[in-house]
Amino acid sequence: MPAELSALPIGVPLPRSNHRAVLMVLCAFAVFSGTDALVKLLAQSFPVPQVTFMVTLAALVIVVGSAVVTGRGSTLWPRHPRLAFVRAGLLAGDTILIYYAFAALPLAEAYVLAFLSPVLVAVLAFVFLRERLSRAGWMGVLLGFAGVIVALRPGVAPMNLGHAAAIGSALLFALSLVLLRRTKSTESDTALVASLLVVLSVLSLAVAFAGEGFKPIVTTDIMIVAAAGLLLFAGHALLVRAFRLGDASVVAPFQYSQIVWGCLYGALLFGAPIEIHTLAGAVIIIVSGWLVLK
Repeated sequence: MPAELSALPIGVPLPRSNHRAVLMVLCAFAVFSGTDALVKLLAQSFPVPQVTFMVTLAALVIVVGSAVVTGRGSTLWPRHPRLAFVRAGLLAGDTILIYYAFAALPLAEAYVLAFLSPVLVAVLAFVFLRERLSRAGWMGVLLGFAGVIVALRPGVAPMNLGHAAAIGSALLFALSLVLLRRTKSTESDTALVASLLVVLSVLSLAVAFAGEGFKPIVTTDIMIVAAAGLLLFAGHALLVRAFRLGDASVVAPFQYSQIVWGCLYGALLFGAPIEIHTLAGAVIIIVSGWLVLK
Protein backbone atom coordinates (compact mmCIF):
# COMPACT_ATOMS: atom_id res chain seq x y z
CA MET A 1 0.00 0.00 0.00
CA PRO A 2 1.40 3.49 -0.87
CA ALA A 3 3.22 5.39 1.83
CA GLU A 4 0.64 8.18 1.68
CA LEU A 5 -2.07 5.76 2.83
CA SER A 6 -0.14 4.84 5.94
CA ALA A 7 -0.62 8.42 7.11
CA LEU A 8 -4.33 8.61 6.31
CA PRO A 9 -5.61 8.83 9.89
CA ILE A 10 -3.42 11.80 10.73
CA GLY A 11 -5.37 14.10 8.41
CA VAL A 12 -2.33 16.13 7.33
CA PRO A 13 -2.67 17.05 3.64
CA LEU A 14 0.06 16.30 1.13
CA PRO A 15 1.51 19.17 -0.91
CA ARG A 16 -0.79 20.06 -3.82
CA SER A 17 0.11 18.15 -6.98
CA ASN A 18 -2.25 17.31 -9.83
CA HIS A 19 0.18 14.75 -11.26
CA ARG A 20 0.40 12.80 -8.00
CA ALA A 21 -3.38 13.09 -7.59
CA VAL A 22 -3.91 11.62 -11.07
CA LEU A 23 -1.66 8.65 -10.29
CA MET A 24 -3.66 8.02 -7.12
CA VAL A 25 -7.04 8.30 -8.81
CA LEU A 26 -5.93 5.95 -11.60
CA CYS A 27 -5.03 3.42 -8.90
CA ALA A 28 -8.36 4.11 -7.17
CA PHE A 29 -10.46 3.32 -10.24
CA ALA A 30 -8.36 0.24 -11.03
CA VAL A 31 -9.09 -0.97 -7.48
CA PHE A 32 -12.79 -0.07 -7.75
CA SER A 33 -13.02 -2.11 -10.96
CA GLY A 34 -11.54 -5.05 -9.07
CA THR A 35 -14.23 -4.58 -6.43
CA ASP A 36 -16.91 -4.50 -9.13
CA ALA A 37 -15.59 -7.74 -10.62
CA LEU A 38 -15.76 -9.52 -7.25
CA VAL A 39 -19.23 -8.07 -6.62
CA LYS A 40 -20.31 -9.45 -10.00
CA LEU A 41 -19.03 -12.89 -8.93
CA LEU A 42 -20.95 -12.70 -5.64
CA ALA A 43 -24.10 -11.38 -7.33
CA GLN A 44 -24.37 -14.67 -9.23
CA SER A 45 -25.25 -16.34 -5.91
CA PHE A 46 -26.69 -13.56 -3.72
CA PRO A 47 -29.11 -10.62 -4.11
CA VAL A 48 -27.33 -7.35 -4.91
CA PRO A 49 -28.41 -5.59 -1.66
CA GLN A 50 -26.97 -8.48 0.38
CA VAL A 51 -23.71 -8.32 -1.60
CA THR A 52 -23.54 -4.55 -1.08
CA PHE A 53 -24.07 -4.93 2.66
CA MET A 54 -21.54 -7.76 3.06
CA VAL A 55 -18.79 -6.02 1.10
CA THR A 56 -19.41 -2.65 2.75
CA LEU A 57 -19.45 -4.22 6.21
CA ALA A 58 -16.17 -6.03 5.45
CA ALA A 59 -14.59 -2.73 4.40
CA LEU A 60 -15.89 -1.03 7.56
CA VAL A 61 -14.44 -3.79 9.77
CA ILE A 62 -11.07 -3.33 8.04
CA VAL A 63 -11.15 0.45 8.54
CA VAL A 64 -12.13 0.22 12.21
CA GLY A 65 -9.72 -2.66 12.90
CA SER A 66 -6.82 -0.84 11.28
CA ALA A 67 -7.52 2.36 13.24
CA VAL A 68 -7.82 0.52 16.56
CA VAL A 69 -4.70 -1.62 16.04
CA THR A 70 -2.61 1.44 15.15
CA GLY A 71 -3.93 3.41 18.13
CA ARG A 72 -5.82 5.91 15.97
CA GLY A 73 -9.37 5.02 16.91
CA SER A 74 -10.14 8.67 17.65
CA THR A 75 -9.73 9.50 13.96
CA LEU A 76 -12.74 7.37 13.01
CA TRP A 77 -15.27 10.03 14.06
CA PRO A 78 -15.18 13.10 11.78
CA ARG A 79 -14.27 16.48 13.26
CA HIS A 80 -16.79 18.04 10.90
CA PRO A 81 -19.60 15.44 10.96
CA ARG A 82 -22.16 17.45 9.02
CA LEU A 83 -19.91 17.73 5.96
CA ALA A 84 -18.71 14.12 6.23
CA PHE A 85 -22.19 12.62 6.53
CA VAL A 86 -23.70 14.84 3.82
CA ARG A 87 -20.99 13.53 1.49
CA ALA A 88 -21.70 9.97 2.69
CA GLY A 89 -25.40 10.47 2.00
CA LEU A 90 -24.67 11.71 -1.52
CA LEU A 91 -22.55 8.64 -2.26
CA ALA A 92 -25.14 6.30 -0.75
CA GLY A 93 -27.82 7.88 -2.95
CA ASP A 94 -25.49 7.55 -5.93
CA THR A 95 -25.14 3.81 -5.22
CA ILE A 96 -28.90 3.24 -5.00
CA LEU A 97 -29.60 5.16 -8.21
CA ILE A 98 -26.89 3.45 -10.25
CA TYR A 99 -28.07 0.02 -9.11
CA TYR A 100 -31.59 0.93 -10.24
CA ALA A 101 -30.19 2.15 -13.56
CA PHE A 102 -28.28 -1.13 -14.04
CA ALA A 103 -31.54 -3.02 -13.50
CA ALA A 104 -33.60 -0.84 -15.86
CA LEU A 105 -31.12 -0.17 -18.69
CA PRO A 106 -28.56 -1.97 -20.79
CA LEU A 107 -25.22 -1.70 -18.96
CA ALA A 108 -23.66 0.31 -21.79
CA GLU A 109 -26.31 3.03 -21.58
CA ALA A 110 -26.14 3.16 -17.78
CA TYR A 111 -22.35 3.49 -17.85
CA VAL A 112 -22.34 6.23 -20.47
CA LEU A 113 -24.80 8.32 -18.46
CA ALA A 114 -22.96 7.62 -15.20
CA PHE A 115 -19.76 8.83 -16.83
CA LEU A 116 -21.26 12.28 -17.19
CA SER A 117 -19.73 12.84 -13.72
CA PRO A 118 -16.38 14.27 -14.91
CA VAL A 119 -18.17 16.80 -17.11
CA LEU A 120 -20.43 17.77 -14.20
CA VAL A 121 -17.43 17.99 -11.84
CA ALA A 122 -15.69 20.40 -14.22
CA VAL A 123 -18.78 22.62 -14.27
CA LEU A 124 -19.44 22.42 -10.51
CA ALA A 125 -15.77 23.01 -9.68
CA PHE A 126 -15.84 26.15 -11.80
CA VAL A 127 -19.01 27.41 -10.06
CA PHE A 128 -18.22 26.47 -6.45
CA LEU A 129 -14.42 26.14 -6.28
CA ARG A 130 -13.41 28.68 -8.92
CA GLU A 131 -11.24 26.05 -10.60
CA ARG A 132 -10.64 26.87 -14.25
CA LEU A 133 -9.81 24.26 -16.86
CA SER A 134 -7.78 25.35 -19.86
CA ARG A 135 -9.27 25.08 -23.34
CA ALA A 136 -7.23 21.90 -23.84
CA GLY A 137 -8.55 20.61 -20.51
CA TRP A 138 -12.17 21.09 -21.58
CA MET A 139 -11.37 19.36 -24.88
CA GLY A 140 -9.91 16.49 -22.87
CA VAL A 141 -13.01 16.13 -20.66
CA LEU A 142 -15.36 16.07 -23.64
CA LEU A 143 -13.06 13.85 -25.70
CA GLY A 144 -12.91 11.37 -22.82
CA PHE A 145 -16.69 11.18 -22.74
CA ALA A 146 -16.67 10.61 -26.51
CA GLY A 147 -14.18 7.79 -25.93
CA VAL A 148 -16.59 6.15 -23.47
CA ILE A 149 -19.36 6.28 -26.09
CA VAL A 150 -17.05 4.73 -28.73
CA ALA A 151 -16.00 1.98 -26.30
CA LEU A 152 -19.53 1.08 -25.16
CA ARG A 153 -21.61 1.81 -28.27
CA PRO A 154 -24.89 2.47 -26.39
CA GLY A 155 -28.12 1.80 -28.26
CA VAL A 156 -30.91 4.27 -28.82
CA ALA A 157 -33.91 3.66 -26.57
CA PRO A 158 -36.84 5.74 -25.29
CA MET A 159 -36.08 7.69 -22.12
CA ASN A 160 -37.36 6.09 -18.90
CA LEU A 161 -36.77 6.24 -15.14
CA GLY A 162 -33.58 4.23 -15.59
CA HIS A 163 -32.06 7.06 -17.63
CA ALA A 164 -33.12 9.59 -15.00
CA ALA A 165 -31.60 7.41 -12.26
CA ALA A 166 -28.26 7.15 -14.11
CA ILE A 167 -28.11 10.92 -14.64
CA GLY A 168 -29.08 11.50 -11.01
CA SER A 169 -26.32 9.11 -9.95
CA ALA A 170 -23.76 11.05 -12.00
CA LEU A 171 -24.90 14.34 -10.41
CA LEU A 172 -24.73 12.99 -6.84
CA PHE A 173 -21.27 11.51 -7.44
CA ALA A 174 -20.05 14.80 -8.93
CA LEU A 175 -21.45 16.76 -5.95
CA SER A 176 -19.74 14.36 -3.52
CA LEU A 177 -16.39 14.89 -5.26
CA VAL A 178 -16.71 18.68 -5.20
CA LEU A 179 -17.76 18.52 -1.54
CA LEU A 180 -14.71 16.34 -0.84
CA ARG A 181 -12.52 19.11 -2.27
CA ARG A 182 -14.12 21.51 0.25
CA THR A 183 -13.30 19.39 3.31
CA LYS A 184 -10.95 21.01 5.79
CA SER A 185 -7.36 19.81 6.08
CA THR A 186 -7.97 18.99 9.77
CA GLU A 187 -10.42 16.23 8.78
CA SER A 188 -8.85 12.76 8.66
CA ASP A 189 -9.17 10.67 5.52
CA THR A 190 -10.10 7.71 7.70
CA ALA A 191 -13.15 9.54 9.07
CA LEU A 192 -14.32 10.40 5.55
CA VAL A 193 -14.06 6.75 4.46
CA ALA A 194 -15.58 5.38 7.68
CA SER A 195 -18.59 7.73 7.60
CA LEU A 196 -19.38 6.64 4.04
CA LEU A 197 -19.14 2.95 4.93
CA VAL A 198 -21.38 3.39 7.99
CA VAL A 199 -24.13 5.12 5.99
CA LEU A 200 -23.89 2.64 3.09
CA SER A 201 -23.92 -0.36 5.46
CA VAL A 202 -27.09 0.82 7.21
CA LEU A 203 -28.80 1.71 3.93
CA SER A 204 -27.90 -1.55 2.14
CA LEU A 205 -29.00 -3.58 5.20
CA ALA A 206 -32.39 -1.87 5.15
CA VAL A 207 -32.79 -2.47 1.41
CA ALA A 208 -31.77 -6.12 1.83
CA PHE A 209 -34.36 -6.74 4.54
CA ALA A 210 -37.02 -4.93 2.52
CA GLY A 211 -36.24 -7.10 -0.51
CA GLU A 212 -35.23 -10.73 -0.78
CA GLY A 213 -33.55 -10.92 2.61
CA PHE A 214 -30.32 -12.87 3.18
CA LYS A 215 -29.10 -16.17 1.76
CA PRO A 216 -26.64 -18.46 3.62
CA ILE A 217 -22.95 -17.81 2.93
CA VAL A 218 -20.10 -20.36 2.86
CA THR A 219 -16.38 -20.05 3.58
CA THR A 220 -15.36 -19.49 -0.04
CA ASP A 221 -17.84 -16.63 -0.36
CA ILE A 222 -16.58 -15.09 2.89
CA MET A 223 -13.05 -14.98 1.41
CA ILE A 224 -14.34 -13.21 -1.70
CA VAL A 225 -16.32 -10.76 0.45
CA ALA A 226 -13.21 -10.01 2.53
CA ALA A 227 -11.13 -9.40 -0.61
CA ALA A 228 -13.83 -7.13 -2.07
CA GLY A 229 -14.07 -5.24 1.23
CA LEU A 230 -10.32 -4.67 1.29
CA LEU A 231 -10.40 -3.35 -2.29
CA LEU A 232 -13.40 -1.14 -1.50
CA PHE A 233 -11.57 0.39 1.46
CA ALA A 234 -8.37 0.93 -0.55
CA GLY A 235 -10.29 2.44 -3.48
CA HIS A 236 -12.11 4.99 -1.33
CA ALA A 237 -8.93 5.81 0.60
CA LEU A 238 -7.08 6.54 -2.65
CA LEU A 239 -10.04 8.49 -4.07
CA VAL A 240 -10.30 10.69 -0.97
CA ARG A 241 -6.59 11.45 -0.96
CA ALA A 242 -6.50 12.14 -4.73
CA PHE A 243 -9.31 14.71 -4.58
CA ARG A 244 -7.81 16.40 -1.52
CA LEU A 245 -4.45 16.57 -3.26
CA GLY A 246 -5.40 17.83 -6.74
CA ASP A 247 -7.95 20.03 -8.53
CA ALA A 248 -11.32 18.28 -8.83
CA SER A 249 -11.78 19.39 -12.45
CA VAL A 250 -8.41 17.87 -13.41
CA VAL A 251 -8.66 14.64 -11.44
CA ALA A 252 -12.30 13.70 -12.20
CA PRO A 253 -11.92 12.91 -15.95
CA PHE A 254 -9.65 9.99 -15.09
CA GLN A 255 -12.78 8.16 -14.00
CA TYR A 256 -12.99 7.24 -17.70
CA SER A 257 -10.04 4.88 -17.16
CA GLN A 258 -12.45 2.55 -15.37
CA ILE A 259 -13.70 1.42 -18.78
CA VAL A 260 -10.24 0.04 -19.60
CA TRP A 261 -9.92 -1.76 -16.26
CA GLY A 262 -13.45 -3.11 -16.55
CA CYS A 263 -12.62 -4.65 -19.92
CA LEU A 264 -9.41 -6.21 -18.57
CA TYR A 265 -11.13 -7.70 -15.51
CA GLY A 266 -13.98 -8.91 -17.70
CA ALA A 267 -11.57 -10.70 -20.01
CA LEU A 268 -9.54 -12.24 -17.17
CA LEU A 269 -12.39 -13.33 -14.87
CA PHE A 270 -15.40 -13.80 -17.14
CA GLY A 271 -13.89 -14.52 -20.55
CA ALA A 272 -15.46 -11.40 -22.07
CA PRO A 273 -13.83 -10.54 -25.42
CA ILE A 274 -12.01 -7.21 -25.88
CA GLU A 275 -13.28 -5.81 -29.18
CA ILE A 276 -11.81 -3.29 -31.62
CA HIS A 277 -14.25 -0.53 -30.68
CA THR A 278 -13.28 -0.98 -27.02
CA LEU A 279 -9.59 -0.54 -27.85
CA ALA A 280 -10.41 2.51 -29.99
CA GLY A 281 -12.34 4.06 -27.10
CA ALA A 282 -9.45 3.33 -24.75
CA VAL A 283 -7.01 5.15 -27.04
CA ILE A 284 -9.32 8.18 -27.16
CA ILE A 285 -9.59 8.15 -23.36
CA ILE A 286 -5.78 8.04 -23.00
CA VAL A 287 -5.45 11.05 -25.33
CA SER A 288 -8.13 12.88 -23.35
CA GLY A 289 -6.19 12.33 -20.13
CA TRP A 290 -3.07 13.81 -21.72
CA LEU A 291 -5.06 16.89 -22.78
CA VAL A 292 -6.53 17.38 -19.29
CA LEU A 293 -3.05 17.36 -17.75
CA LYS A 294 -1.58 19.82 -20.27
